[in-house]
Amino acid sequence: MEQNQPKIGKFSLNYGLILGGISVVFGLMLYFVDAHTNQDSTSQIIGIVLAVAVIMWAIFNFRKANSGLLSLGQAIKLGVLISLYSGIIYIIWLIFLAHVLDTEFIATIAENNRAAAQEAGVMTAAQIDQQYEGTINYFWFSYPVILIINVLIGLVIGLIGGLIFKKSQ
Repeated sequence: MEQNQPKIGKFSLNYGLILGGISVVFGLMLYFVDAHTNQDSTSQIIGIVLAVAVIMWAIFNFRKANSGLLSLGQAIKLGVLISLYSGIIYIIWLIFLAHVLDTEFIATIAENNRAAAQEAGVMTAAQIDQQYEGTINYFWFSYPVILIINVLIGLVIGLIGGLIFKKSQ
């Protein structure tokens, strides 16, 4: 009797939607407490912890659904695809945030960067103004960068998860 092998694509989509949904809820929480323009490391660390938890959960459940077997390649694919799907959802949220909920979002980020550069005192006023204009005009460039970084983080998490949960016949 043949067993149905779980599909990596289906698992990735389901858990990518879960991680993306959690990321959007976290983003909404930051928005409601007016912390969405803060660029501190705490929210980034929380985002990575959430990604680790969901991807590890997905890898564990995939192994369980696959008769207890998991290859390193399967774990890496799960990590990368889950991160890709959740990254797409997060970018859609970010576009919605920047163009609908808080139309001053990009300008606020640029102002925060300007204030940090002035406080550091290592850039001239012309360089600071150029950085400000670059942030305003080229913020869209952050979307593919976010996606690439998400996928790389998913690759690392998938690799670590695969090394932890790997089991062959």
